[in-house]
Amino acid sequence: MNLPVKEVISTLGYVQQFSGQTVLIKLGGAALQDPALVKSICSDLKVLRSVGVRVVVVHGGGPSINQELQARGIQWEFIDGQRVTTPEMMEVIEMVLCGLVNRRIVRTLNGAGVKAVGMSGSDASTLTCKQASVKLGQVGLIDRVDTTIIHSILGTQDDAGNQGSIPVIAPIGVGVVGEAFNINADWAASRIAQALGIRKVLFLTDQEGILDAQQRLMTELDAAELENLIELGVVKGGMLAKVQTVLHALRNGVTDVHILNARRPHGLIEELFTDRGVGTICRLRSRARPGQSRELGHA
Repeated sequence: MNLPVKEVISTLGYVQQFSGQTVLIKLGGAALQDPALVKSICSDLKVLRSVGVRVVVVHGGGPSINQELQARGIQWEFIDGQRVTTPEMMEVIEMVLCGLVNRRIVRTLNGAGVKAVGMSGSDASTLTCKQASVKLGQVGLIDRVDTTIIHSILGTQDDAGNQGSIPVIAPIGVGVVGEAFNINADWAASRIAQALGIRKVLFLTDQEGILDAQQRLMTELDAAELENLIELGVVKGGMLAKVQTVLHALRNGVTDVHILNARRPHGLIEELFTDRGVGTICRLRSRARPGQSRELGHA
């Protein structure tokens, strides 16, 4: 397909702008259940790496956890979007996230020719937690983020042009006496991005983005508009928890948060490298001007 010259120039401008930058991508939802989709996303990550963009991946795995708990006959419940986590469940959650899900992403990236290293927030005490509440059990609230091992994995480009690896992080934290904690993956992504000074975060989800009351995609929102959507009850359920996380990120150094559908073919590339974008971009304050397309970049 022949692309218009204007679009090619625009894309090259984005590539130039992002080269040498680091982005954080949070993978979640049912997308992680589909090996073909994981492979497609990893191919997009390869493209990002090929143009000099460093990538940090944080993943969830709720559907995989549900599947394993059900197979073992273990019942579960959610309170305010958080899974109540017993010690028995914690063992299963850690096994699924750090084993099945994390290994699948790492293997797929390595198979695509992209070096990736799997880890969890408990490795090198990257995510130190305290108990979020007694009623939630072993659900962790992040106290501190130690980015040492993440920086080591990311590395720097050597004289031969070889880049470091992609850290693929499972949202398991560790307490002060070594106990494991289950962490909401969106919150883990947000806190890690803040600690690393990453300005752009992309949430790949099961939805097109943030929808208005008529279920239409809203392409750009600022913090005040996000708060208004919460007050009006337009965003609710899983998206409510995600929007609260987005607001926290925007108020703590992250400048752009994108929410898009993981199932859209090459949606990650479209969102980053085209004027039109494909999801919702959230900023502390809107930069859109009447009659103009949204500006995806940026600082």
